[in-house]
Amino acid sequence: MFRHAAKLLHRPVPAAAARGAPSRPFSADLPAAEAAAAADGAFVEAWKKVVPNIDPPKTPLSFMLPRPATPSAIPSKLTVNFVLPYASELSAKEVDMVIVPATTGQLGVLPGHVPTIAELRPGLMSVHDGNDVTKYFVSSGFAFIHANSYADIIAVEAVPIDRIDANLVQKGLAEFTQKVNTASTDLEKAEAQIGVDVHSALNSALTG
Repeated sequence: MFRHAAKLLHRPVPAAAARGAPSRPFSADLPAAEAAAAADGAFVEAWKKVVPNIDPPKTPLSFMLPRPATPSAIPSKLTVNFVLPYASELSAKEVDMVIVPATTGQLGVLPGHVPTIAELRPGLMSVHDGNDVTKYFVSSGFAFIHANSYADIIAVEAVPIDRIDANLVQKGLAEFTQKVNTASTDLEKAEAQIGVDVHSALNSALTG
């Protein structure tokens, strides 16, 4: 029964995708509204044939808002969204530049930056808007830089740098360094080393 249902619910594949070409641009723009509506309509009709007593689930397209098209000229500002699992720190904020701690090094993003996906490491993130600079310590996450001068930064944890207690950082660094030296198993040593790395990054953020 489920195999039969899977056939009925199969979405049609666009001709371009069937030939191996991308079905939509590389940027975060949504497909044409007509094409999206047609694909969703076909899915809903197929769903009703299989399970008519249950409302069909919403598709991802139902929750996505189209991004502005890639401008022909480089804009003067970078639009930044900075979100955590429990909060939105920045929402569509226009700034001059943002610097994020990528695993490959500090990554500066200006308007017109090439599309990039960067993994974040524990470190200092700074948001520059004129003479104002807001600094955060981020634990990990990803930065998505789009061709239309939008940047989406998703962090697992982040805190403004001015809310970090330097004394607690030094104390934690000393404790985890001692645990590395006294660890009796590989697991204990690995966990302690993570603590050392994070507290070292915190210390660098505070002193840098």
